[in-house]
Amino acid sequence: MPSTREIRRRIRSVKNMAQVTRTMQMVASSKMRRAQERVEQSRPYAEQLRALVSRLANVAGEDAGSEIALLRQRPVRKIGFLLITPDRGLSGALPGNINRRAATSSQEMIQKYSEQGERPGIDYIAVGRKGRDFVVRSQLNMIAEFTNYGDRPGMSDASAIAQVATDAFLKGEVDVVYLIYAQFVNTVTQKPTVVQLLPVQPPTDQEGERGALEYIYEPDAASIFEALLPRYVDVQVYQALLESVASFFSAQMVAMKNATDNANELIQDLTLTYNKARQASITTQILEVVSGAEAL
Repeated sequence: MPSTREIRRRIRSVKNMAQVTRTMQMVASSKMRRAQERVEQSRPYAEQLRALVSRLANVAGEDAGSEIALLRQRPVRKIGFLLITPDRGLSGALPGNINRRAATSSQEMIQKYSEQGERPGIDYIAVGRKGRDFVVRSQLNMIAEFTNYGDRPGMSDASAIAQVATDAFLKGEVDVVYLIYAQFVNTVTQKPTVVQLLPVQPPTDQEGERGALEYIYEPDAASIFEALLPRYVDVQVYQALLESVASFFSAQMVAMKNATDNANELIQDLTLTYNKARQASITTQILEVVSGAEAL
């Protein structure tokens, strides 16, 4: 059994660690609430934009797909993944889950498009250090990286990221782009999600919405549709950034709470061990005193 001095030293160390994790839990909780508010405030705008793109796609007709560059379908010889992960750790299994989803999706996409022709290649645009480290560690091809996007990413950040993906698609460097990020569901649930970013797939109308209202578009629906698509791509990336930030702070808060609870349980166990060791030491001293007295 370790000495009482060693146990006291370990108890102090665990208490200091519990204070750090408790502080980080409180900070993450505060930032999580603000990040959650930003996600909830941005979702109505994203939904309205999605509905507008859907209406314009219906009005513009199927011919728009061959005329508008961001809608143009072509044989897939190169797949691009826009991988959004946290910049920092201490968030439990969240970064690993996103990277694992990216690895699984790459295998699924290679198998899917290999059935249509030749085996496609994979390119990555890494957003966040954890995703960048995963791409480098796996020795995958990375065409761009973005790190330190902070706790409050703006539309300018999303536009810069989306512009890289759009340029790669328009230049023919990639034939399809998928967006991978952690969707914020609630405090304890963050869902790694994969959506197709390019070529743009206009969402379908909700039931009962089609034909409910008729609009007059000026100059015409196809021109507005073409001008709106880059903004639609930017908003998708921006929404994914907000979802990722909220997911990160939620996962960090839960991870730090679990670490604090584990530290407190360890302190209780060490305190019990310390009391036993102290009692054993006192008993030994008493026996030594009694034995010495009897000897005299």
